[in-house]
Amino acid sequence: MQARQKPFIAFALGGGAAKGWAHLGMLAFLTDAGIKPDLICGTSMGAVAGGCFAAGKIDRLKDFAFSMTKRRMFSFMDVRLGGGIIHGGRLVSELDKYLGGITFDDLEIPFITIATELATGHEIWLREGSIIPAIRASFAMPGVFSPVDVDGRWLTDGALVNPIPVSVCRAFGARIVIAFGLSSAIYLAKSQIEIHEELADKVTTDGLIKAVKKGLGRVKTDEPNIASVTMASFNIMQDRIARTRLAGDPPDAIITPDVEHIGVFEFDRAEELYELGYEAAELALPSIIHAIKHVGI
Repeated sequence: MQARQKPFIAFALGGGAAKGWAHLGMLAFLTDAGIKPDLICGTSMGAVAGGCFAAGKIDRLKDFAFSMTKRRMFSFMDVRLGGGIIHGGRLVSELDKYLGGITFDDLEIPFITIATELATGHEIWLREGSIIPAIRASFAMPGVFSPVDVDGRWLTDGALVNPIPVSVCRAFGARIVIAFGLSSAIYLAKSQIEIHEELADKVTTDGLIKAVKKGLGRVKTDEPNIASVTMASFNIMQDRIARTRLAGDPPDAIITPDVEHIGVFEFDRAEELYELGYEAAELALPSIIHAIKHVGI
């Protein structure tokens, strides 16, 4: 009798801005548990974590995440008035330290990142060439990060069309899809960010933008600022799209850490998010093992 083959396992990593650091803990636990993916598909922050994992650079990303402070976070914000508030060049330079020169063909694990074409609204699957532009396009949140020109197409955040890319995993033959979901009901109060005046001075030397940032920092009323409204609106939309798409094409197992109490801008809470991700993956392990056994090894 012919032995059954190991099922094709894929990880679908979703978006979530700062909450995306929880991906690091989830990936660490599954690695410790001996569950290795044959494919990784990532959207937004899921593309950042997934790309580093596929390249064997996840430990370097973890070190970077754990070193993040509020002051350091602002140092990466190359603010300008263009296609987004943040150009993203400084973040690309940081990614280049880990992933510079690496192409999709160089990766240890096949990897696909999801973006959205601005002109058509089409879902774009990026899996050729350098991985840095593909990752940068996938996390280009509208209004926050400038869109990216990839092969003559202006691309923006993949969470606009596919927040948790289970469907992409299925399209490439996955028998078992383990989804990493970070979005849930989002409220304005949970996405507030206080931009302190002394940090705003370091963001840019442009007088107009500096004045805007200082103005945001001085808001002390209950009225949410523009950053909060933009981010909360995007996450509400992302959550609703994710619910609809997962209902139509559910994963075999899903890991959902409890991260509602952490703001989407709180990139300085990486260690806490790592632990929450690790614990959530541990709780999901029985359902993952059941799904694998159901397909058969």
